Amino acid sequence: MTSPKKILAISGSTRANSTNHKFIKAIELLGGDAIRVDLFESISHLPHFNPDISVENVPETVVAFRQMIAGADGVLICTPEYAHGVPGSMKNAIDWTVTTADLDGKPTMLITASTDGREGHKSLLETLRVIQAKGVDELQLLVSFAQTKVNQQFEITDTPTLEAIQLILKRYLEML
Repeated sequence: MTSPKKILAISGSTRANSTNHKFIKAIELLGGDAIRVDLFESISHLPHFNPDISVENVPETVVAFRQMIAGADGVLICTPEYAHGVPGSMKNAIDWTVTTADLDGKPTMLITASTDGREGHKSLLETLRVIQAKGVDELQLLVSFAQTKVNQQFEITDTPTLEAIQLILKRYLEML
């Protein structure tokens, strides 16, 4: 039996019981023994991106974040959309990876789980393409009206959403 693939999950929501956290947990359960998901829980503790300290004098929280990415086989980003854009905390986290190319070539699944999500999803997808995260075009999904599609037991209750996630999870596992 092969050992589980290590996945670093990054939620764009800073709420403890967010819909995005539920989707992350649902994906972890769907992955079964094939994956081990570690949630990056310090997104709100990352300092504002500053290119002057992105290589030298890097804050400890950023160093820890980069080490988590380096130690993962792949990354799962699950984020809401705020005001038709990427949440500031998520964009800030991604910005900290640019100088050191932490996501370059790293298999990255993107799920935007929000009320609408179209504009934020499109923006973050383009950012991930520019920084050359691996596979984002095949490993991305927009889940509109997301609160109605996952329950408190971390089950995806909407059949088309479940099937779409199962498909990209299969692709993701093949890419890891």
